[in-house]
Amino acid sequence: MNAYFLLALAIVSEVAGSSLLKAADGFKKLLPSIGVIIGYSVAFYALSLSLKTLPLGVAYAIWAGLGTVLTALVGIFIYKENVNGKKLLGLALIVGGVILLNSGGGQ
Repeated sequence: MNAYFLLALAIVSEVAGSSLLKAADGFKKLLPSIGVIIGYSVAFYALSLSLKTLPLGVAYAIWAGLGTVLTALVGIFIYKENVNGKKLLGLALIVGGVILLNSGGGQ
C-alpha cells in the first residue's frame, strides 16, 4: 500500500480520535470512547506501516502538523471554539513548516 495513503489514513484517524475525546467526556460516554480507542489504534498502526518507507522525521512532522491543524479546525467548526488572528497565524505556520519539510530536497 502507498506510504502516503497510509500516512493520510493515520492523520484522519488521529483527528477523529482526538476530536472524539471531547465528546467522550472523560471516557464517561461509551460510543465516543470506543471511537477514541479505534481512532488512535488505526492511527498508530497506519503510521507504523508508513514508516517502512517514509523517513521518520518527515512522516512524523506531517502527521503531527496536519493532525494539529485539522483537529484545531474540528474544534472551530464542530465544537464552535474561539478563533483569532494568533490562532490562524499559528496554524498557517504549521502548514508552512510541513510544506517546507516536504520540499527540502534530499533525505
